[in-house]
Amino acid sequence: MSIEYSASHALAAKALDYRAIRQDMISSNIANADTPYYRPRDVRFEDALAHERAKVLNQGTPKLQMAQTDEAHLPLAEEKSSYRAKTFFRDGHMARNDGNSVDLDVETTEMSKNSIMFNALVGAMKKNSDIYKSVIDSSSKVS
Repeated sequence: MSIEYSASHALAAKALDYRAIRQDMISSNIANADTPYYRPRDVRFEDALAHERAKVLNQGTPKLQMAQTDEAHLPLAEEKSSYRAKTFFRDGHMARNDGNSVDLDVETTEMSKNSIMFNALVGAMKKNSDIYKSVIDSSSKVS
């Protein structure tokens, strides 16, 4: 059981999960750099994270409402949430003679960017928890 002390904590934890998934995908691409016909994969999670942010911070997502102008019209079916991290093939690089299109320069650059973002999120979460820890420590000295 964990204590949730801020609304953004859940959002940052979800972002860390997505960053870890992306790190695994990039590592898999690098590991398969010599596999014939391998196409590098990546994960896009910005839409899912924006939806999660709106949900955590109680912000409504702007939605165009459909008007039902006649009673004979079918009612609007409830839309299923499509806000998930989406996996896609990262193409656009020339494939080698064996059909593999992994570019190690691109993969290491993406891994570095992802690692920096992961470390920034961890640092922000640590700073946030340090603030609460100092408040608890200070309150124990008052009495």
